[in-house]
Amino acid sequence: MSTLEIPVIIARKRDGEPIPADDLLAFIAAYVAGGVDDAQMAAFLMAGVIRGFSREEAVTLTQALLESGDRIDLSGLRGPTVDKHSTGGVGDTTTLVVGPLLAAAGCQVAKLSGRGLGHTGGTLDKLESIPGFRVDLSPEQLHDQVERIGLAVAAATQDLVPADKRLYALRDVTGTVASPALIASSVMSKKLAGGAQHVLLDVKAGDGAFMATVEAAVDLATLCVEIGEAHGRRTGALVTDMSQPLGDAIGNALEVGAAIEVLRGERSGRLRELSVDLAAGLLELTGREPAAARTEIERLLHEGVALETFREFVAAQGGDPGVADRPWEVLPVAPVVEEWRPGSGVVQGFACRRLGELAASLGAGRQRQGDVLDLAVGLEVLPRTGDVVDDGAAVVRVHARTPDAAERVLAQLDGAVRMGSDPADPVALVHRAVGFSGS
Repeated sequence: MSTLEIPVIIARKRDGEPIPADDLLAFIAAYVAGGVDDAQMAAFLMAGVIRGFSREEAVTLTQALLESGDRIDLSGLRGPTVDKHSTGGVGDTTTLVVGPLLAAAGCQVAKLSGRGLGHTGGTLDKLESIPGFRVDLSPEQLHDQVERIGLAVAAATQDLVPADKRLYALRDVTGTVASPALIASSVMSKKLAGGAQHVLLDVKAGDGAFMATVEAAVDLATLCVEIGEAHGRRTGALVTDMSQPLGDAIGNALEVGAAIEVLRGERSGRLRELSVDLAAGLLELTGREPAAARTEIERLLHEGVALETFREFVAAQGGDPGVADRPWEVLPVAPVVEEWRPGSGVVQGFACRRLGELAASLGAGRQRQGDVLDLAVGLEVLPRTGDVVDDGAAVVRVHARTPDAAERVLAQLDGAVRMGSDPADPVALVHRAVGFSGS
């Protein structure tokens, strides 16, 4: 691409004109190769955020990101290959339940996950709270483990979709994150590079999510599904609530323990409910009849088959398999636990993002890449919107390293959990399904 053509492409996007697929592919490739500098790419991204990208451009952007690096080849695996991706939230540890459920159901799950940043947690950090657990697997190790037990969760290598990493860093510092096409191409390029033939997206909506409204989340989910289908993958999405934490636990070891309790049949609630929805949805994408898929997932959970798969998975990646039997003896535990008891009332709602930030301030999350986490600390948020709280009952449990850290968070919970006297309706967990028959 000549230097003359680069300003022309930027100007086309500035003026709202469509960018031909070949030009867009070449533009992204030139950026990776150093022929387009950060200032030019930032101008192009800002023009795209303001003017918008078409569906066709979003598909092409995904292809451009995908072609910038390596891909995982899962074609030799025996079972249907499946993957689940959440757009991020608070108290969301469904991967640790959904993965074992799907592997127990005969699917093969090769999941490449990330680390947490800001108010959202990362699956890799959570798993590393299990003593000995390794997340750095080679592509060969990933493939062999999935073939053997049906499940592996590992860190993505630097060679997987490198263009996305560069673009995301630039978007983060130029105010160009909020574009459905850019978000969708980023998400879907990683899912396509991961190699699974069936992909289910959990697109969050609400205060604790990147998409604040259900309408915006549905638009993003629809675009992601269209991109996946355009690239030959069976793709669906659930738009789910993140106006309140998904599970009671916010924090790495706390969330692992909560997921294990779901697998052990000892915990009900929204985390269990959504995990079943996601696992059954993915089975449906592989061709199972919807009712039969849900029945099978419930059976695998009830009979403890998924728990045994989880135990095998932990052992295969070097972790202590005893965590499946004695989670709170194996996982790190915070030395200070304090409870917030605001008195009687009705839970009106949550500042969900704020709760994630408070957990991070205890050491459960990063403010910047490279921060060292305290895997034991975090919050337990016990009621949900609409629940009646009796006088003297605990609403939030703070797990901290020191008494001072616990007191600092306790003093800020009034603004994060809204209590009142008026009745409040519970909030639906799943707002919309996209990409399924009848949706």
